[in-house]
Amino acid sequence: MPFDSINRRDFIALSAVGAAGVLGLGTRSPAQVGRDDWDPDKSLVRTGKPLTIQPILMYRVAEQRPMTSWKSWGGVQSDEAAAKEAATIARELSALDATMARVLPVASVTTVEQAARAHENDYDVVIVYAASGSGDLLKACFAPKKDRDTIVFVRCRSGPAYYWYEALSTKYLQVGQAEARPASRADHGGVRVEDVVVDDYDELRWRLRGLYALKNFLGTRIVALGGPWGKYAPDAPQIARERYGFEIIDVSYDAIAPRIKAARDDRELTARAAQWTDKYLSVPNTTLATDKAFVANAFLLYRLFKDLMHEHEASAFTIRGCMGTILPMAQTTACLTLSLLNDEGVMAFCESDFVIIPAGVLLYYTCGRPVFLHNSTFPHDGIVTCAHCTAPRRLDGGRYDPATIVTHYESDYGAAPKVDMPVGREVTFIDPEYSTGRWLGFTGIVKSNPAYEICRSQQDVEIQGDWRKLLNEVRDSHWMMACGNHLKPLAYAARKLGIQWTELPQS
Repeated sequence: MPFDSINRRDFIALSAVGAAGVLGLGTRSPAQVGRDDWDPDKSLVRTGKPLTIQPILMYRVAEQRPMTSWKSWGGVQSDEAAAKEAATIARELSALDATMARVLPVASVTTVEQAARAHENDYDVVIVYAASGSGDLLKACFAPKKDRDTIVFVRCRSGPAYYWYEALSTKYLQVGQAEARPASRADHGGVRVEDVVVDDYDELRWRLRGLYALKNFLGTRIVALGGPWGKYAPDAPQIARERYGFEIIDVSYDAIAPRIKAARDDRELTARAAQWTDKYLSVPNTTLATDKAFVANAFLLYRLFKDLMHEHEASAFTIRGCMGTILPMAQTTACLTLSLLNDEGVMAFCESDFVIIPAGVLLYYTCGRPVFLHNSTFPHDGIVTCAHCTAPRRLDGGRYDPATIVTHYESDYGAAPKVDMPVGREVTFIDPEYSTGRWLGFTGIVKSNPAYEICRSQQDVEIQGDWRKLLNEVRDSHWMMACGNHLKPLAYAARKLGIQWTELPQS
């Protein structure tokens, strides 16, 4: 079921049909990530914190006067009408899932002073229901803190008409490049025309998705086994720290080598890994084409990587030296291990490349599903091939895609999944321009799952939009992929971060 087809009662709280029935998204603290056994039937997890929403209904009480214009446009111009409208707003917002959005009581305000009191509450975003009232009251309802956000909601057809459906303009809203300085994690910029929603709760929903992603993206704690780096951008890890507040926890191979050996010598743990291996290979449409011991050793790494995340209270994991250093220690590759973690809903990335990892984190929190870090190829005839050896099998958040478990391509060693994605699947890509802060986003359609002499999981994808424009974006770097179309919330969140977001024009 495509994410964008979910109705308002399923806002953000995804559910998808999985191998054992219905899978619901839950939230867990990073400290809980490492405590569970491997189970292919359990729900996807998310480590994000709910978005706290403060709804404000602004209005004025109109007093009738003879032989003069005494009221403005709109159907909310009395205390009685405002009480009815506040109840409607509360009922509408109650449809937002409590694990992903925490909604505070509606604050009904008629004065600037009342608006100021509403801002004393701790929230992430204020939704201003601008029914009636002055321009000064409107501006007083906007979030005063620079790292908080404002959405303005007005009605035309969805209820009593609002005065500010007519009166909103660039006098109150920023447009284009009007901002004096770029946005950042500490200053998301002023209220803009893109922050206005008319009637449509679906339009509200994707903006809230973007803000949820923004909240949880900032300050991400990530374990980097073997240390961080940036492909062709040595400054990428430091930029992730400074620009996005990432906390990168550097764990050395010297520190981890004894733990890998201890895991391999632990009879109880190796027995559990063997059980997990059998269970994994019994997942429908799973074919083994490498040594079974490589798969069992991948499960030992799975337990170790989750323990590292648990110990450091991290919500994400990445590994450098995954095509060499880890192999003799673990007697396997990390490819299948990273795929297993992603299939649980845990963020796990190969190569420790902080050019692409921030994009993967933002995409993960936007779509609520696993994401796929991969290499790209030179676009031609509207097609690009995407390939890596760590693909998730539950990219849509539901059933496991068919996979053959083979060796890692470059080493011809270990265990890596060759995942066959459904032909016709729509996917979203993010392609960062190294560490410049410019990200390209576009969508594609999976056309085939070839078997070229390249990384094992590989898809030929038809580019949606003017693919020739993509030729100017060709870089020897990584892309990030997710199932579905998530361009709107990504662009919304990126603008508030000061990221220069670019999309391919339509053909």
